Amino acid sequence: MKVQTFAIRSLLAGDRHAARVVPPSGFTAQLTLFAAGSMAFLAVFALALSLASGRLAQNWGEELARSATIRIIAPLDQRGAQTEAALRILQTTSGVESARALSDDEQQALLAPWFGNDLALDSLPVPRLIEVIETAQGMDVSGLRLRLSAEVPGAVLDDHERWRTPLVRAAARLRLLGWVSIALITVTVAAMITLAAQAALSANAQVIAVLRLVGATDDYIAQAFVRRFTLRALGGAGVGMVLGMIAVLLLPSASEAGSFLTGLSFRGWHWALPLCIPLLAGVVAFLATGAAARRTLRELA
Repeated sequence: MKVQTFAIRSLLAGDRHAARVVPPSGFTAQLTLFAAGSMAFLAVFALALSLASGRLAQNWGEELARSATIRIIAPLDQRGAQTEAALRILQTTSGVESARALSDDEQQALLAPWFGNDLALDSLPVPRLIEVIETAQGMDVSGLRLRLSAEVPGAVLDDHERWRTPLVRAAARLRLLGWVSIALITVTVAAMITLAAQAALSANAQVIAVLRLVGATDDYIAQAFVRRFTLRALGGAGVGMVLGMIAVLLLPSASEAGSFLTGLSFRGWHWALPLCIPLLAGVVAFLATGAAARRTLRELA
């Protein structure tokens, strides 16, 4: 605990003499800044994807779980009577909040993407659709099917289960993919910073040897590298995070196009979550550089 406290104090306070050990610019500095910045930029989108997928899964689950559809498949001369009979059954069914038959215009609008706007419903055996909205408690689907089969032979009840389950599962997998992407980004940042720290240590082998001759300990030398690379990672990740949030902010809103991809954004307090990305990059750089410095210094001994 004392060693960790001392390392954190050294990170915050710094040491201008020890900082001279680490080159302030060059390949390793550019690699660290670019890796942290680009990975933070990608992490913002991965986080937005994960959160948007979670909202999508919740919305699909709630909306489809509370809705059902009844198709009245009957001859034209019986379709109206069977529709009225199904609506009477729904009025007395526990768990049904509302039920209504879709009008010809509404059904034509549903079929327009496939058959065009000039579809004549009277000339085709298109079933009459009844929209059913359930209460929060839900309805007895099996019991309603039995009543419909007995009293309305042309009625087919669809509770959207076969549609809801794959959609919710797909959205949940997209959310998992977002978190996996963030984990992979974190590992990539750690690997890139480790390589950069090892390269910087190896390039300064002669300086390190001189420091050892004048009494500098390996912990003193390692802390100089840890501080410099941690601050570089924080700065690069901060810039990448800001650019990523601006890019997400400029995406079209879901209300403009109504699709999932245009709803890839943050909502409410979720806008504060990307602020954790630079801190995560700093922690990763702190741990990765410390491990790389101790290992490389042992090899240079």
